[in-house]
Amino acid sequence: MRPTRALTERSSGRPTAILGIILVSYFMILLDNSVVFTGLPSIRADLSLSPTTLSWVQDAYTLVFGGLLLLGARAGDLLGRRRLFVLGLAIFGTASLLICLAPTGWWMVTARALQGIGAAIVAPTSLALITAHFEGQARARAVAWYSATAGIGASLGLVVGGTLTEWVSWRAAFLVNVPIAVAMMVAARRVLADTERRPGRFDAPGALLATLGMGALVFGIIESGVRGWASPVTVAGLVAGAVLLVALVHHEWRAEQPILPLRLFRSRERSGAYAARLLYLGAMVGFFYFTTQYLQDVLGFSPLRAGLGFFPMTVVNFVVATAIPRLTSRIPGAVLLTAGITTTLVGMSWLSRLDGSDAYLTAVALPMLLIGAGQGLAFAPLTNAGIAGVAPEDAGAASGLVNTAHQLGMALGLGILVAVSAHAGASSLDGAAEISAHVSAALTGASVLLAVALMIVVTVIVPAGSPAVRDILFTSRGGTLWVTARR
Repeated sequence: MRPTRALTERSSGRPTAILGIILVSYFMILLDNSVVFTGLPSIRADLSLSPTTLSWVQDAYTLVFGGLLLLGARAGDLLGRRRLFVLGLAIFGTASLLICLAPTGWWMVTARALQGIGAAIVAPTSLALITAHFEGQARARAVAWYSATAGIGASLGLVVGGTLTEWVSWRAAFLVNVPIAVAMMVAARRVLADTERRPGRFDAPGALLATLGMGALVFGIIESGVRGWASPVTVAGLVAGAVLLVALVHHEWRAEQPILPLRLFRSRERSGAYAARLLYLGAMVGFFYFTTQYLQDVLGFSPLRAGLGFFPMTVVNFVVATAIPRLTSRIPGAVLLTAGITTTLVGMSWLSRLDGSDAYLTAVALPMLLIGAGQGLAFAPLTNAGIAGVAPEDAGAASGLVNTAHQLGMALGLGILVAVSAHAGASSLDGAAEISAHVSAALTGASVLLAVALMIVVTVIVPAGSPAVRDILFTSRGGTLWVTARR
């Protein structure tokens, strides 16, 4: 897949500015995904929210974000990605201001849903803009930075959210988005070249099926955490989502200009990358969600201190992720991806052994270092595999699938791990011990998700990769699996 000559020439003149705009905008979206976690107790108290309404403060954003991703990706192909990128920023910034001013719960939930619309436009468009403006090694470096942003945004969001909530207000955590969005809108108009609008009709039936199908599936997963997997509401959501997505596949198979080109799944490398990303993000959202509870409810950390508790992971993640562009020129992506998921799995398994009597340093901080390093190694090659070899006309759709796997994995993973944790811990245990048992069970479940993701990488992505990837050799030495690259 090659960018147009005009875009390549323009990006060669100001590559740092172009990449900076894309990454800052994407970082803002990801930051908001996790910044709300540490602010939820304050939001509940300030707006007098019921537990159900409070859950929808996060779920409304996740539901709309996940449901509209494929639609947002396809719209960028037809309308021009810079134009849509700026529109997404405007929607996200406006919604952030409305959240900051929210006087009631319904206002807050509605504004969060509007924010999800903006995020569903910006997230896939930002990756598609990278594929349009960069090629070769420049694209590999850009994707590495994009992936580093994806990894760092989640953990740093907890730090930012905890800091602003404790020192200022939970409203400040959303207000900060407004000047960032405005600045990026102005900069995007001045620096980014608009991509060529591709002629064609908009696949309205496909867009409707994709949006309703993804929305119903995410809704069912969300409700499973509250009502249980056997609830009629949960089952209805999951069944409706499955039926609508099957109808989507049937429709897209015959559509002349599909919103989701099924040819994207002909590549084992890309298909494996979507599946592995879904499982990996399912594990990681459980890590953030349950580790935050452990730090505050068992170790007694304040929201600010709990956010800072993730700082070791953030630092290691940043250091490793920024080294990825240099590493990829020497080491095939499959090796980095295998090493990254393996390292994350070791760290998660270690963390899952915690109990109420453990100290933060040995039970949390040290495993976090491994998880951060693994995430830094894994995200870039996982993203590259998800867009490997796509044609220019499919760049938006491939970017949408990468982000769909990201969001669906988070929703599905949290639903599964909440269910796993609910069946752990005896009622006879004291509060701290019971919470520790719930967290340990959830993190054990996250380790299982990572193990399955690793199996997909070594059995699907590695054999289907580029020539450099196919040169990966698996040898057994002393009963241990070693991965080496043939030079």
